[in-house]
Formats: sequence, structure tokens, C-alpha cells
Amino acid sequence: MKDSRHIVSRSISMILIAVLLIAAIYPVLWLILCTFKTQTEFTMNSAFSLPKSFNFENYIKAWNTGNMGTSFVNSIICTAGSMLLIVITAVPLSFALAKMKWKHRSNINGYILIGMMVPIQVALIPLFTIYNKIGFTNSRIGLILIYTAYSLPLSVTLLTGFFESVPNEMIEAAVIDGCSIYQVVGKIVFPLMTNSIMTVLTLQFMSSWNDLIFSQTMISKTEMQTIPTALIMFNGSYGQVDWGPLFAAMAIAVVPTLVLYMFLSKFMIRGLTAGAIKG
Repeated sequence: MKDSRHIVSRSISMILIAVLLIAAIYPVLWLILCTFKTQTEFTMNSAFSLPKSFNFENYIKAWNTGNMGTSFVNSIICTAGSMLLIVITAVPLSFALAKMKWKHRSNINGYILIGMMVPIQVALIPLFTIYNKIGFTNSRIGLILIYTAYSLPLSVTLLTGFFESVPNEMIEAAVIDGCSIYQVVGKIVFPLMTNSIMTVLTLQFMSSWNDLIFSQTMISKTEMQTIPTALIMFNGSYGQVDWGPLFAAMAIAVVPTLVLYMFLSKFMIRGLTAGAIKG
């Protein structure tokens, strides 16, 4: 009786996993297949029909005429810059909040939590006004600072949870042996937090790479636009859309995120669960 129940429960679990797997993979597969269709196939055939041939002209057209090459470089610079700043700022701040005792620590922690609750739309007009006055519009540096500022609260919260899971005895022993606070972070704690850093970097990458609101608001020059903004430019006059190059551009934009997640998914899962276990 127990064996039959186990078989039934296992079968149901496998069916659910298969359904979830299909739901996750099918949209990506459909997107890739659409990149090989011609404009005639989009207008005359069903949206779910297969392409007649595997033609890479849509990718060439998207890369050359859709300004995808320049937009790709801009997105890489803005995303990589924000990832670097997140590590530089979030790691020491998280350590200070989790392990150091200083005045107004609880207040700073509360301000960080409030920062996670502020909607992006609320800050658009004030940010644009400030950026316009100081000349940070149409600037990669401006986008990097915005991406860093809006991802900092979540990054600090995740890393603080990890630091709290590190035993205090380990840090105290290092201090007794003569380590400074910088040596404790750099030589003791930092090597143990690879998973958490990878988690924060993955979240930062996906947030910055897929951003549309800030890039569309702060960037007006074509040569400075990022990939999400470049995708909008595929709309023609009177709502006409060249679907083949548009789907090809979408595939180009999705590939880095998929590749990064495939390589870092294990680190991300471990990092998200690390802070839940208190040492």
C-alpha cells in the first residue's frame, strides 16, 4: 500500500515538473523559431507555425540596422559598472550592519528597508530634473549610478543575512590574532561569501540588463541607448513592425541572461539559502 502511494505521489511530482519545464522552455523555443521567419510568414501563417527555413537574415538586419551592436555595448558597460559598484558598496555596509556596533546602526538599517519600498515611478521626475541640471542625462555613468542606488537596498539585505550567519567566534579569534577589520573582511569573511556575492551579482545583472524605465527616461540619444530601449525602436510608422528582426533582437537580448543564469544558478540557490541558517 505504501509502495503504491509512493509511486502515485512520485508520478504526480514528475508530471508537475514536466508541465513547469515545458512552461519555462516553450516561450524561449518559440522566440528562437520566430527569429527565422520572414515577414510574409508572420502575416500569412499561424503565429505558432514553424519557419520554412532557417534564415539568419533577421539577425543580420537586427544587428546592423537596429543599432543592436552599439546598444549591446552600452548595456554591458552599464550593467558591469553597476555590478562592480554594488560589490564595492554593499559588502562593507552589510558587514558593518551585521557585525559592528555603532551609533544609529538600527536607523540606517531601517532607511535601507524603506528604500526597498519606494516605487521606481515616484523618483523618475526628481531624478530626471537633477540629472538634467548636472549633465548626467545621455550618460552611461548616470545609468550606472541609478542602477547601483536602486539595487543597493536588496543587495545589502541579502548580504547582511549572510554576515549574520557567520559565527562571531570566528571573527573574534581573527581579531585576537591581530587581524584588522579590513583583514577580517578580506581574508576571513570574503572567501566564505562567494555564493552570496554571486547571488547579488546575478540579481543585479538581470535588473540592470532588463531595465527600460530609467534608460528610456534618461537616454534620448540613439548612440547611448541600451538594449531594452533599442527594442522599442523596431516599431515602424503607423504601428508597423518588422517582426523577424524584432524577434531576432529579443533573442540577442535574452541570450546573456540565460547563459549567466545557467552558469551561476547553483551559486544563486546556495546564496539565497545561506542567510537563512544562523551560525
